[in-house]
This record gives sequence, C-alpha cells and structure tokens, in this order.
Amino acid sequence: MRQALGGPRLLLRRLREVMSEQMSAQARLDKIVVLIASNMVAEVCSVYVKRADGALELYATEGLNREAVHLTTMRADEGLVGLIAREAQPLALADAQNHPAFSYKPETGEEIYASFAGVPVLRAGNTLGVLVVQNRAKRIYSEEEMEALQTTAMILAELVAGGELEALARPGSGGTAIRRALTLNGQTIAEGVGLGHVVLHEPRIEIRNLLADDPQEELRRLNAAMEKMRASIDDLMEGGSLGGAGEHRDVLETFRMFAHDRGWIRRLQEAINTGLTAEAAVERVQSDARARLLRQTDPYLRERLHDLDDLANRLLHELTGAAFTLPADKLPENAILVARAMGPAALLDYQRHRLRGLVLEEGGSTSHVAIVARALGIPSVGRVEGLVGLVEQGDAIIVDGTAGEVQVRPSADVQSAYAEKARLRARRQEQYRALRDQPARTKDGVSIDLQMNAGLLIDMANLDETGASGIGLFRTEILFMVASSLPRAQAQEALYRSIIDIAGRRPVTFRTLDIGGDKVLPYLKQLEEENPALGWRAVRIGLDRPALLRTQLRALLAAAKDRDLRIMLPMVSVVEELDAAKAMLGRERERQRRLGQPGPKTVQLGVMLEVPSLLFDLDRVFEKADFISIGTNDLMQFMFAVDRDNAMVSNRFDPLHPSFLRALGQVADKAKATGTPVSICGEIAGRPAEALALIALGFRSFSVSPSGIGPFKAMLQGLEIAAVEPMVREGVAVGLDAPALRQKLKPFLPKGELAS
Repeated sequence: MRQALGGPRLLLRRLREVMSEQMSAQARLDKIVVLIASNMVAEVCSVYVKRADGALELYATEGLNREAVHLTTMRADEGLVGLIAREAQPLALADAQNHPAFSYKPETGEEIYASFAGVPVLRAGNTLGVLVVQNRAKRIYSEEEMEALQTTAMILAELVAGGELEALARPGSGGTAIRRALTLNGQTIAEGVGLGHVVLHEPRIEIRNLLADDPQEELRRLNAAMEKMRASIDDLMEGGSLGGAGEHRDVLETFRMFAHDRGWIRRLQEAINTGLTAEAAVERVQSDARARLLRQTDPYLRERLHDLDDLANRLLHELTGAAFTLPADKLPENAILVARAMGPAALLDYQRHRLRGLVLEEGGSTSHVAIVARALGIPSVGRVEGLVGLVEQGDAIIVDGTAGEVQVRPSADVQSAYAEKARLRARRQEQYRALRDQPARTKDGVSIDLQMNAGLLIDMANLDETGASGIGLFRTEILFMVASSLPRAQAQEALYRSIIDIAGRRPVTFRTLDIGGDKVLPYLKQLEEENPALGWRAVRIGLDRPALLRTQLRALLAAAKDRDLRIMLPMVSVVEELDAAKAMLGRERERQRRLGQPGPKTVQLGVMLEVPSLLFDLDRVFEKADFISIGTNDLMQFMFAVDRDNAMVSNRFDPLHPSFLRALGQVADKAKATGTPVSICGEIAGRPAEALALIALGFRSFSVSPSGIGPFKAMLQGLEIAAVEPMVREGVAVGLDAPALRQKLKPFLPKGELAS
C-alpha cells in the first residue's frame, strides 16, 4: 500500500494538530479517521471502543455506513475486531471474509471490502479498543504500515483514557472500559472501610508529548537514558550494600539482562522512527509487551511482566528526571495509597491524617507493611493482582479491609452504600470506646487479662484509648525493619525506656528480635535459603550471633531501671535454646551489677510457643520458663504444614480444627497445673469466635491488636463461661469439625461478630 500523503510522520503531525483543536469529541474522532484513511490510502478507517460491558462499539468510521456509528457492536468473542481485542495482537489479512473469525454486520456495508488490517488500542497493556483500515482490493499490508497503525493507536489510547469519549457511549452501555467500575478481591490486611482517591506510591510517568520533532534527537536521549539506567543497576550489583546472594540480587540480574536485550532496544528504536518521543516509545513497547504477558498462563512468564514493568519505569524516570515516589508530604486529602509492594518505613513517611486506606498487589496479612498498617489503623487489602495497571492517579476507590475487597471507580450507589457502612463502623467503634473503662469480665464474673500487641512508639497511644491492661507483645524487630542501618544500643535503650515510661504500671512484654524468614533487614547479610520460614531466624540468629542478642538484652536491662522487665524469646524449638538465652541474660545482669549500674526490679524470661516440638516437651518448658505466650500464627502454620503467605493453602485449615484446639487445650491444662502464666498473642485471639473457644479451653490472658480490644470486651459482657465450656470441651474431645463448632458458638456471640 502506498503512502500518499507523506507517511506516518506527517500523519502524526496532523493528528497532533487535531488533538489541540477545540471541537466536540465526536468531531475530533471523525476527523482522525479521515486523516488516517487518506494518509494510508485506505478506503475505510474505523475506530471501535471497548465498553464497560466488554462489547466493542463502532465510535467513528470513514468509508462504512455512517449510520452504523454507535449502532454496530461486537461481542468480545465475535468477529475479527473481537479477536484483535481478545489477543491484543495486530492482524493483517488480504482476504478477510474467508477468515474463520469474520463476522458480517450488514448495517455497515463492509461486504465490498476484501483486505483488512487492525491493531489493538492499548494503554498499560489493557485493551481500550481496536483501530481498523480496509480496502476493496486484496492487499498485503506491510510491516511499516502496521507499525504506523500501532503508533496511531497510541494517540487514540490517550483520547479514550482521557475520558473525552464517555459522553458518546450508547445509553446503558456503562461507558468506555477505561472508566468502568471494578470489584477486585484480595486479602485482608487491616480491617475498616476507607473511601478516597488513588495515589500511586510509585506514580506512572505522565507522557504529555507523544510526537517527536526530531527522531535523531529522541534516539540520542534514549541511548543516554539507557546508559544511565544500566550504570545505576551495575552500581547496585557491584556495591557492597546488598550483601551476598539472594532474591534481591536475582531481581537486579534480571534487570541487567533485560537492559542489554537487543530485541527490546530494537523495538524502542523502531517506535521512535515512526515519530514517537523516547518516552512514548517506551510506553508503547511496554504496553505491547504487557498486553502479551497478561494473557500468558505460564507463571514464570507472568512474573517477567513485573520485571519488564519495573525496567520500563526506571527508563522513563531516567528520561524525565521524575522522582520514583510521590513526595510523602504532598499527599492529598482522602488518599488511598496504591502500590505493587511497599516497605514499612515508606508507609511511615506519609502523613497519617490524610491516609484513608492502603492497597497492595503483593503484600499479604503477615508482611512487614501489614504490621505497620494495622498499628496505624489504616484499612488495608493486599494481594490484589494486577491492581497498579488497572487504576489511574485520582480514580475514586473504596477499600473494604474487613471483606478484603476493593471497589475501583464505584458508582454513586456503591459509594453511598460504603459510606453508610463506614458510618456504621464508626458508630460501633464509638460503642467500643465506651467500654474502655469497663473491666474485661464475663457475665458470670470471670476476669480476663486483655492486653494489646504493639511494635511502634505510635502504638502506645492506643493503650489509654482502648483500656488494655498492658502490652502483651511488643515486636522489637519493627525498630530494626524501619531503620536504614543497625540501631545502636543507645537507640534501642531510648525506645524501650519510652515504651516502659508510657506504660507506667502496666506490664510490657518485649519479644526479642524476630528477624529472618520473611523479615529481611536490608543492611544485614542474608543467607539464601530454600525454606526461610524453617530456616535461620529469630532466636536462632540471636544465639548464633550473640553480639546482636546481647546488645538487645543489655539495652532492655538498662531501660527497665527499678522496674519489672518481661522478655520473651521467639521461635524456640528446644529447651536448650531457652537455657542458652537464660545464661546470656544472666551474664548481662551480672555485668550490670559489676559496673554498679541500676537494673530492673525483677526480670522474667518467657518463651513464645510457636514450634510444635515444644508441645511434646511441656514439662521441661513449664519448669524453666517464667511464662508462656502462644504464637498461634506460626504454631498453626507449622502444625498443618501450611505456608500462611501462600494464598492457595493459607485458608485451607481452620483455627477451630479439633487437632489444633486439642493441642492448645493441653497447654492450658499444663499452665493451670503448674501455676505458670500463659497467654495467647496470635491473630486468632482477636476473632470473637476463636477467642470464645480459647476461653472455654481455660485461657484467661490474651494480647490482641488495638482494634480487637473493643469487640473482645463486647463479647465478654454477654458470655457465661459455664454455658459454653462444656460444649467446647466435649466438641474437642469427640473431634467435632470446625464448621460445626463454629455454628454452635454462634449463639454466644454478639450479633454480627462471628468471625469466619
């Protein structure tokens, strides 16, 4: 096909003029199809736009019957247009009507056209429509012509994404696909409902200038940015800050490989040669790659999508000089933060009073950022696949942390319903706050010691707000996770002293460093382990690197001057580990006395029971530990051999399973027989149904998240242990399955509080 009017560059210049003119959306689209048809010597040029219902509607045409505009539609599985949209791939045919996917629409008058070329209109890998040209003669469309069509389609993608075409859609169609409402499911991180607008933690570069004046200059800019990006990756790889082998190095090796990939570079150069700026070329090539990879079923290929996205993002930032993240102090009101992944320190940088919610593609309920999100009381949902590519900066969005749902661009009715849900939750929280000064006591007079979990200084404000009796679990590792380097003894001591001072007479249980596994500290060299959850972590690291644990014990002893100190060891697998830690603590206390330094009034050393091996050595554990705290999260994970971060299996087993309750019941009975204090500090303690079962088994001390204190007290007020205890114990004894036990517990819970 010959190019009568000067080729693609002239076409792009003329399109740029059309885009800048003041005219209606339909007039602009009509003018665009005329320009494309005349430039490419095509007798037909048509634009189909994907609607919210998935159908493809004819929005403009030059050559077909004009009366078919906004009348003709194609289902997603119908015709050549549907095939292109579905596969997100260009298609060129010399004899279109003999293709098996061809679908004849009589109202268009297209039966006289033989040849057909179509390309998807893509943005961020999402198909927004299809651009088609047709001719009567049976023609072969060249690669250059298809390239020109794809470049032109990128201009159309900006037009669709800008929302200008929304008013043109047929009534009842729901508008264009780019603005369609979405309901996405994920995993609950922190409960609550947040309504607001999308703020991308790593905002996409907004490309304002798509068309180049000087392709050679754009090629020079691309090459310069590519060299800078390669150099930055090499610096990271060759610098010593990343430590040894590990997943982080594998990611950077992948970046390095892709950054030198000749095929990728060639595609970028070809896109520039069609008349695009360097930024637009990167966007165009990445959108094509994203569209292909999104349709792959191979998990390895799907994972490469993240690598390519990150690489393209790096290159765009080098080209534009833009910051990689939104300045934390620029957060707008009612912000819902959206990110692929995020560290806890990054979240703490944002202004809390402006943040209404958090949504992550990759973070789960046990991730580091999840701990901080719960501490801050931010409604949060994780593991929302593909989220970043589906939202735009400023989109309306609702986070339902309770249900694990995210509503993107919700309708007015949906927004109203969630606003009412948020108001109801706020009223319920007010009711819970009214229970702050009420004792944690059952209806039949049994007192429950109700403490709270913490890990940040900011958490301590919740102690007075909730009326908790103390801190049953202070996660000391969070200080290390949010720091850029290993905190010195003085910094640790200052934090621990502040925590003790705020708590006053209320007890605080400090858990020693629970790092390793999924809790990687970037400034410490990490081992590459096949199964990190069962590897070198927690007390194992402390005993193998005694300077680390000794420094922490020394800081705790110094901070607890003249007061009671409670220290808990995580991930203890055998009693000998408790013995070794106790000996180290004894040496530190002796050193303190020898130096004449004031120490704690009393020191208690406890064990976090979360490894099943201790269940078979309870006599020695209870003999040597001053107290026991059951970490139900890991204990359940190890008992059922279930990775709690694996969505395929994490919900397969219920905490109310009779084997799990039977194991917990043995611990409660042993505690009662020996007089050793025992408490529950895992997540299930904050779920009313599970908490009720644990009370029936004999547990009287719990540590829960601050938001769980109110519901727990509300549940206690109507509870008569004498009525529920025989039922639970009998159910455990006979092996009653979890759903049946949960149903039996339902009448004992306040309405709406049954945890699932």
